Amino acid sequence: MELAKNLPAVAPVVQIVAETEADIAAREMLLDRAMGPGRRRKSSEKLRRGRRPSEGLAFAARNGSGALVGTVRLWDVALGEGGAPALLLGPLAVDPALKHAGIGSALMQHALAEARRLGHRAVLLVGDAPYYGRFGFSAEKTGRLSMPGPYEPQRFLALELVEGALDDAAGTLKATGRRMKPAKLPHAA
Repeated sequence: MELAKNLPAVAPVVQIVAETEADIAAREMLLDRAMGPGRRRKSSEKLRRGRRPSEGLAFAARNGSGALVGTVRLWDVALGEGGAPALLLGPLAVDPALKHAGIGSALMQHALAEARRLGHRAVLLVGDAPYYGRFGFSAEKTGRLSMPGPYEPQRFLALELVEGALDDAAGTLKATGRRMKPAKLPHAA
């Protein structure tokens, strides 16, 4: 997906593509720069730890030279014990030097369009309501849901991709995504 429209004239042209294994190191460095050292202690991280992103829902934004300048991933969760499936979005991050260039918005629009195309029914996240509200997220349907660990309830937001998907949702989100393969350990000689 090429981006040039609706960005400020000084904004770089970026391409949004599927994330690859080759992006791991650059993504981790970008997340450290954009989110700081406390990023691994967030309650959302508890749902991501040891899991792989939802199939087909991990994206990288690359600048004209191919460098990673943005990232977003969505994760499979259940809406409470034995509850309906949904997605947890995050982290969404953009290189701090390119903040306000429209890259985060483009990543969000792309990720949500793909989630809809793949048949997902709802997306949840913990984030700033003024930013995510423009994509349709609100706390309106998260009142009976919770995150594992500490979080600010007013920042727990949801978007129904299918109307009514969250009507009966209640309980604590549970990770349901594919587990990461264990790293191979070297054999002792």
